Amino acid sequence: MVAPLSAWPWENLGIFKYLLVGPLAAKVLHSWIYEGTIKDLWCLHVLLICGLRGLIHQLWSSYSNMLFLTRTRRIIQQGVDFKQIDREWDWDNFIILQALLASMACLIFPSLDGLPLWNTKGIITLLLLHVAVSEPLYYWAHRFLLHESYLFTNYHSLHHSSPVPHPFTAGHATFLEHLILCVVIGIPMAGSILMGCGSITMVYGYVSTFDFLRCLGHSNVEVVPHEIFNKLPLLRYFLYTPTYHSLHHTEMETNFCLFMPLFDAVGNTLNRNSWQLHQKISLDSAKNGRVPDFVFLAHGVDITSSMHVPFVFRSFSSIPFSTRIFLLPFWPFAFTIMLAMWAWSKAFVLTFYNLRGYLHQTWIVPRFGFQYFLPFAMDGINKRIEEAILRADRIGVKVISLAALNKNEALNGGGTLFVEKHPELKVRVVHGNTLTAAVILNEIPKDVEEVFLTGATSKLGRAIALYLCRRRVRVLMLTLSTERFQKIQREAPVDCQNYLVQVTKYQAAQHCKTWVVGKWITPREQSWAPSGTHFHQFVVPPILAFRRDCTYGDLAAMRLPDDVEGLGSCEYTMERGVVHACHAGGVVHQLEGWTHHEVGAIDVDRIDLVWEAAMKHGLKPVSST
Repeated sequence: MVAPLSAWPWENLGIFKYLLVGPLAAKVLHSWIYEGTIKDLWCLHVLLICGLRGLIHQLWSSYSNMLFLTRTRRIIQQGVDFKQIDREWDWDNFIILQALLASMACLIFPSLDGLPLWNTKGIITLLLLHVAVSEPLYYWAHRFLLHESYLFTNYHSLHHSSPVPHPFTAGHATFLEHLILCVVIGIPMAGSILMGCGSITMVYGYVSTFDFLRCLGHSNVEVVPHEIFNKLPLLRYFLYTPTYHSLHHTEMETNFCLFMPLFDAVGNTLNRNSWQLHQKISLDSAKNGRVPDFVFLAHGVDITSSMHVPFVFRSFSSIPFSTRIFLLPFWPFAFTIMLAMWAWSKAFVLTFYNLRGYLHQTWIVPRFGFQYFLPFAMDGINKRIEEAILRADRIGVKVISLAALNKNEALNGGGTLFVEKHPELKVRVVHGNTLTAAVILNEIPKDVEEVFLTGATSKLGRAIALYLCRRRVRVLMLTLSTERFQKIQREAPVDCQNYLVQVTKYQAAQHCKTWVVGKWITPREQSWAPSGTHFHQFVVPPILAFRRDCTYGDLAAMRLPDDVEGLGSCEYTMERGVVHACHAGGVVHQLEGWTHHEVGAIDVDRIDLVWEAAMKHGLKPVSST
């Protein structure tokens, strides 16, 4: 049994909760279309303010998740995980609540529709009411009501359940708590209007400033320079900082104020470490901060998938990527950003998480899939990858793993180019394909006697073929190059070489039900597979699931161990907590403390060794879960 007024009245409506403000939009559209003018302007203003408030929170969320800008200014280093994202999914409930209350006020007091655009007296009155009424009222309610045992347990503890402050945390609270906040934000505006000095600018300005400061305090990024408080000491009592408010989430008996620490000073609840910690974080922002032990160097796939990064839509990035209709209006903007990133090419920090005390980060080279296949772009791409490797080496990263196209054989020989060019590298460069091969091979049933392999002479194809032939599995290697086939065949043990068979047409596999696809195949080429075939694959992008009478495996992937902390975004189309096998290969390389580079051809003798190391550290193949 939940406490009264703790749950939101529309919490079971899901996305349909936005229909609660639908009548306002309907009234605006009706009067605009059928009457040629918008009579009840208050409806339009309420809708615009709702949109403005949502935008303010979204922009703050984007900024706080831009780790390439904020990494050294973060107060709590831990990332926002999936549990917190799910808890805060309906953070915008308060916007709907205040929109409904504002609509009721406008219906009760029709004169609100005739407010002037500007009134200086109203601005002054509002500021006085905020300082004299709202600030002390919030301080008192926050300290003596919401932190009282019963009310805290049943109401305010929800807000404090978020371990890492985030702009969306500002709106994450119970229904009762936001009713109290409605009174706090409503008194200055209502008082100014009732005194006859209200204005439209006052309403827009106060609401947006209120939300801006709330997001500022919950941003977990220290943006207020400490020098300003050194020059103007009194200012520290009239403007809180993200550091100041974060202390309330870690030491809950201090720093209760709304925006002005003055009331904490008067109430003797001001945390004595507030200014020192703020200064320390501000000064340390010029340093690199904690250096990650492992970096995964990713790349974009296409324009639409680029909007799956956490600093665009946090909730969207927390679920596996799929093309959504709501993304289409943003496509031109994303395309423009892509051009800017292409011109200003540096590696950006996207995500970070902790695994057994080791900090792991994902950097992205601002290049998209199609760019890797432009001959004139290859040198530029290699230059950006090289810069990222050298930067990782310079700051002390132990292992850097290259994503799919960043280690393309034709591009840089699977990373060999960089290792040979910089033999003094301390950072270990890893392509992770040894674990990718291990994942694919362990998906193939032990009793399989014949496998059809496309992309047979590629790095992964070669390793898979050599491994299978040692298991006495007949491998039909699709390749037109007899020379490359024979070179791979000569690498196999003499007594196993006859298990490697060169084929040049897909017709050769019309009786083979196990296909390992390393080169993109068309639906027509798939049609040669017999009914019941399973398509294992290591091709990017994945092949189309054309045959209904066949089954299709996903790209090689592994589930991260259960003790991963701070992971809050999905890797492309992968499920939560699942990463591509090459990413996992880099993780294992770092956890094992291996000191060799894993570049170039795959060492077939290490496939079982890497697989066993992955199992030891708690990684699991997705197919087994």
